[in-house]
Amino acid sequence: MKAILNKKWISRVVVLALLAITMQSCLVSKDYERPDLEDQTENLFRTDELETDSMSMADVSWKEVFTDPYLIQYIEEGLQNNIDIRIAIQQIIAGEAYLKQGKAGYLPTISAGASVAHQEQSKNSQFGALSSGSIEQYEAVANLSWEADIWGKIRSNKRAFQAGYLKSIAAHQAVKTRLIESIASTYYTLIALDAQLEITKQTIQSRKNSVETIEALKEAGQVTQVAVDQNVAQYNNARALQIDIEREIFKTENALSILLAKQPQSYERSTLDEQEITAEMKVGVPYVLLRNRPDVVAAENDFIQAFEMTNVAKASFYPSLTLSASGGFQSLEFNNWFDTNSLFSNIVGGLTQPIFNQRKIRTQYEVSQAQQEQAFLNFKYTLLIAGKEVSDALYEYQAEADKFQFRENEVEALRSAERNSETLLDNGYANYLDLLTARQSALTAELNTINNRLDQLLSVVKFYRALGGGWK
Repeated sequence: MKAILNKKWISRVVVLALLAITMQSCLVSKDYERPDLEDQTENLFRTDELETDSMSMADVSWKEVFTDPYLIQYIEEGLQNNIDIRIAIQQIIAGEAYLKQGKAGYLPTISAGASVAHQEQSKNSQFGALSSGSIEQYEAVANLSWEADIWGKIRSNKRAFQAGYLKSIAAHQAVKTRLIESIASTYYTLIALDAQLEITKQTIQSRKNSVETIEALKEAGQVTQVAVDQNVAQYNNARALQIDIEREIFKTENALSILLAKQPQSYERSTLDEQEITAEMKVGVPYVLLRNRPDVVAAENDFIQAFEMTNVAKASFYPSLTLSASGGFQSLEFNNWFDTNSLFSNIVGGLTQPIFNQRKIRTQYEVSQAQQEQAFLNFKYTLLIAGKEVSDALYEYQAEADKFQFRENEVEALRSAERNSETLLDNGYANYLDLLTARQSALTAELNTINNRLDQLLSVVKFYRALGGGWK
């Protein structure tokens, strides 16, 4: 008779389980669809030089964009050792653990335990009068519980964890792109400072010679002490400028050390004149930012995660079907603990519908909706920022390229003015104030030309990073 009852219970549980699996098609959760961003991306770049295909500079490896061997070496070291990179990797590991947890949501939970209980009964109680006054019970039990994903709550929860994992990967990629940008920018700044230092040293030597010459002329009675003082002042001005540049080189090398996770030190490097960017400045269509730019990808996955958590909150309004079972050994005597007569089992199938729980489910759903809208607005904002940075970098590159020729013309004109002033001074047609002004202007123009060349290189780095390049 007992066997027949067990078969009936087992058959009922099987039917209930099959019914639960069948009902999983009745999902209340929605599938994610990317919002229509055509209007958002149509005029995202403020430029008329859009490419007709989907290729952009971001699709080029950073090793093809940066050709300086020293710079390539430092970028490789940074990607290997940088602290921020290593932190981002740990975030990926954490996200992967949550992803595994989400995938295990369909599996039942199983637990096991053993216990020994001793209870002293009151002799005046109902059970104490029938027993010797004490009871010992030995128990070893295993419990199993499984919830059917009728409304898609477990599926949405799994997808939320997956979006979180993808967001951690995109965050790691964003760190890589910014690290490459920082290392390249710092390296280019170093070689620009080297170029400025070299020009300053040449100027110092030239002004030192001028001081010696002007002092000799004063001794000959051809110039006054004012001319000597003005030349000495310019000489010391150049010496002070050299100290400023050397200080900036020292600080910039320390900044590079932080990026490479090294102790402060000096670094080998090429020269500014050796730098050449051969990669084509291709913008591509704005829509490619959705796949190339890591912060945009991370923002979309954050929105997906919020979307799926809204599904989870919505599914909480509906009844949940849970199947649970327990079984093991239970005995009042230790010697009979694992005897076949000590076996017991229990199977329960339950359907739970929340009715009133202090508005917790409603609050959770409303909060998840607000968080979803917040994530969506952040997604749109991140995309707008990406478009702005691309537009800024491209315009800056074009502006610096156009300005470079004017800077070279300025230097050439001022150097010519310096030479002419010296000639006129030697023939008594000019004063030393004209010559000193021409010298100072020429030095400033040469330093500005170097800054202009540096800005060109930095604008390429910014443009590459703005498009999402560097992590591939």
